[in-house]
Amino acid sequence: MTGIDKIIENALMEDIHTGDITTLAVVPGSCPARARLIAKEPLILAGIDVAARVFTFLDASVRFEARHGDGARLAAGDLIAELAGDSALLLQGERVALNLLQRMCGTATLTARYVEAVAGTRARIVDTRKTTPGLRVLEKYAVRVGGGINHRTGLYDGVLIKENHIAAAGGISRAVSRARSYIPHTLKIEVETETIAEVTESLEAGADIIMLDNMDLPTMAEAVVLIGGRALVEASGGVNLETVRGIAETGVDIISVGALTHSARAMDISMLLEAE
Repeated sequence: MTGIDKIIENALMEDIHTGDITTLAVVPGSCPARARLIAKEPLILAGIDVAARVFTFLDASVRFEARHGDGARLAAGDLIAELAGDSALLLQGERVALNLLQRMCGTATLTARYVEAVAGTRARIVDTRKTTPGLRVLEKYAVRVGGGINHRTGLYDGVLIKENHIAAAGGISRAVSRARSYIPHTLKIEVETETIAEVTESLEAGADIIMLDNMDLPTMAEAVVLIGGRALVEASGGVNLETVRGIAETGVDIISVGALTHSARAMDISMLLEAE
């Protein structure tokens, strides 16, 4: 993970800004305290080092002792971490640390449910670029913790020719040809398709990965047979926990799920503080 301190700095500035009025008014200076992070529901832990960094960013002397590492499956009531430091700084870091930790745990937990739903098939669960602005690196990391795989990180590290690119280029064949002449040999080309005719054209154009977008299951299965291993097959659109198993059983290689990052529910985690 990179750029974490910048994310944390921005989040703290957004929350504290010119000062935590409540803490400044109520909490006496130099008041040592201990705190505990507690899971309030079953979850997969993701982002423990990020939560720790929020507090040490505010004060390097804060002691943060994690009781579990990322990927741990926790039950309601489990102790996640213990902290010790100045009470004012612990209070100032509380909401930012919880916001990031709860969101990352939510993504990891939801991802694991999708991965479990397709167990025994060849399909791999991948994320998308439908992430919270500014938090992509954290959310994509949480997907990996949950057992999923990252799709491209951004527009800069993969070629994905979608319907609007096809319209602007004047067709699939022309778009693939232009991409092939532009990119280095180390990059693959993926094409989004909606019909069997588009799948055929993408194959003939030499696409490395073919996305089957919003196809029904019979059409998807037909496309998998047609492609016959000549390209990786990705399914996208209309994917949820009720549909993902049926999609996987068509024989696709990859299932991309935007919900992993744009619709994951934040897990319930609390911080309990005690003055020393």
